[in-house]
Amino acid sequence: MGLSSIKNRVLALDFEIDPMAFICQKISMTKIQFDLSGKKVVVTGGASGIGFEITRHFLQAGAHVTIWDLTPDSLAKAASELVQWKSQLTTDSVNVGNRDQVAAAAAKLDRVDVVVNNAGITKDKSFAKMSFEDWDAVIQVNLTGLFNVTKGLLDKMTEAQGKRIINISSVVGLYGNFGQTNYAAAKAGVIGMTKTWAKELGKKGFCVNAIAPGFIRTSMTSAMPAEVLQQMAAKVPVARLGETSDIANAVLFLSSDQAAYINGTVISVDGGLTL
Repeated sequence: MGLSSIKNRVLALDFEIDPMAFICQKISMTKIQFDLSGKKVVVTGGASGIGFEITRHFLQAGAHVTIWDLTPDSLAKAASELVQWKSQLTTDSVNVGNRDQVAAAAAKLDRVDVVVNNAGITKDKSFAKMSFEDWDAVIQVNLTGLFNVTKGLLDKMTEAQGKRIINISSVVGLYGNFGQTNYAAAKAGVIGMTKTWAKELGKKGFCVNAIAPGFIRTSMTSAMPAEVLQQMAAKVPVARLGETSDIANAVLFLSSDQAAYINGTVISVDGGLTL
């Protein structure tokens, strides 16, 4: 049905409706669901925050998920909250910045279809106050860790169909941010690796993409004063913070067959923050 037909039908009613708003409402009422049954997924930093929601969405879509996260306690908590999918869930304590730990964890897996590089830390300070240790720690986890994980799992993806590598970057990696020299550099590096891998691995059946989240509501932001959250939301054109599900939905789409021709792209999920 064309726009003119819809508009004519709307005008025939006793009240006026914006035809484009009518169309958008119809689209929003359609819930898109992805079936990832049989897919084997590794999510780093998957025990909390954005990573946890990504894990939950994959489990709901039928995938088997292995969470790699740092501490056994956080993994145990995540497993208890995801108990309804326990037959689809595996956890392993892994420091992604440690190549030996990554190699040992990778050796336990037979095949991997999707890798989501989500693990990350922050040690924010202005450049003048940032120590060498602050720099090294963030680069080791957020950039070198991503390299370690993808390198360690690449051979596990040889036989996979619809091979996907999805790297969680940040709008900070695109535009920088005061007090985050280390974090911004790492996240910009993530984008550079994403585009390079897309070129190198595309001919081998991989699609490699990045997601750049904006201000996302997590347990960390929930502890902030209300006025700070309001100030953050006021900077976003859609006038709200993002939800972890906003990022998870983007990850699921990039993992699906519907995204088979998307490669080397950075998707900003930020409510228009970077416009």
